[in-house]
Amino acid sequence: MRSLRNWVIITLITIFTVACNPAIPSQSSAPTSPNNSRTTEVKPVGASKVVALTSLSADIIYRLDKNKLVGIPGSKLLRENAELSQITQVSEGQTPPNLEKIIALKPDLVIGATGFHDQILEKLKGLGIKTMTSSITSWQSLEQLTKAIATEIQADPTALIQSYQSLIATKSTKPDSTLVFVSSQPILAPNKNSWAGDLLTQFQINNAAADLQGQSPMRGYIALSAEKVLEANPKVLILVDTPNSAVEKFKEAPFWGQLEAVKSDRVYTFDYYGLVNPGSIEAITKACEKLQAIVNAKV
Repeated sequence: MRSLRNWVIITLITIFTVACNPAIPSQSSAPTSPNNSRTTEVKPVGASKVVALTSLSADIIYRLDKNKLVGIPGSKLLRENAELSQITQVSEGQTPPNLEKIIALKPDLVIGATGFHDQILEKLKGLGIKTMTSSITSWQSLEQLTKAIATEIQADPTALIQSYQSLIATKSTKPDSTLVFVSSQPILAPNKNSWAGDLLTQFQINNAAADLQGQSPMRGYIALSAEKVLEANPKVLILVDTPNSAVEKFKEAPFWGQLEAVKSDRVYTFDYYGLVNPGSIEAITKACEKLQAIVNAKV
């Protein structure tokens, strides 16, 4: 039963973080017109009807130009925004996007996640619909995605990029050893090759697992043994409340009471969205605010 539960936890995290593999946004090729030396060059017209298959890309589009967004995924993060309730949902939960719904919206651009929406994007490309794939594994890739989307819809990303930068303006001047526990069985922690790990880097937080490598089924995360945790003995501990994994499970570990972070009451709980899965700009903002609080905490 325990092995089954472990598999479910890892599978859920993998599904939710599928948009967190390192890649630069790419797009399908647009048709070109025959050369005509007598015609003046015409600047390409930006996409005016965009379907977003991930909550983050939908949020970015909405913030850049809400009139361009015609289709969104059925994400609880987006349902929190009442203004998005009138926009067509092309998927529900973790179910694949509905191809017929997407086509009916007559989009001129569809944005999906690398490794998760490949199949449906290929079908849309076959129908002549322009597509873009994206994945977020670092702060830089978030900015790259924002700029790429802005280019496609002919919007100015300056204000949004500046708002990102304001979130990470606070830097740690006392980088205490820190560990982030994403899963309790097995104990999974992000290294520097993940969104969570890079976010810690942005705040100059000393991630004790940053340079560790292992055989975890999730790229950017490593499985830690109890011995490894005790060896690291972090001064700060961050627990992530993942789906189907209550935070209390972390506290059942036999080494729990021996950790310096526990003894000094420097244990913090984070929501899964924002820290592990970027999810939305609002989720990222909340995660950054909590990291700022940790950085500013007086010991």
